[in-house]
Amino acid sequence: MQAGGDRELQAKNYLEKHRIMELLNYLTSALLFFRPEKPREYLISILERLRIAKITGVAFPFFMDHSNIVSMFEMMDTSEKGAVSFAQYREGLKTLGLLNEDEVLKDDGHVITLEKFRSEVRTS
Repeated sequence: MQAGGDRELQAKNYLEKHRIMELLNYLTSALLFFRPEKPREYLISILERLRIAKITGVAFPFFMDHSNIVSMFEMMDTSEKGAVSFAQYREGLKTLGLLNEDEVLKDDGHVITLEKFRSEVRTS
């Protein structure tokens, strides 16, 4: 039984080392958010941009423009108050792949406005 446990640990370490689960979560979230007509081609284009970014040393390209950020915020702001709770904000960042499960955000007790959400998404 020991050999199976070692293989599981090796697999877990491999996935963590190469951040595979974060990548898969990001790709899945992008697919569900943008719903492209040709999902395979869309995924290939994202992976190609990531490859180019790695080769050139350019930061990871974030693929959301202003209208996408506004749409995401509006999906969270179901009551149309112009602000979301900290919990909604944190979950939105996770959905976008901008926050890892082990990252901790400080809740300062303030609601998150569209401007705050936009600035956080663009700087993450």
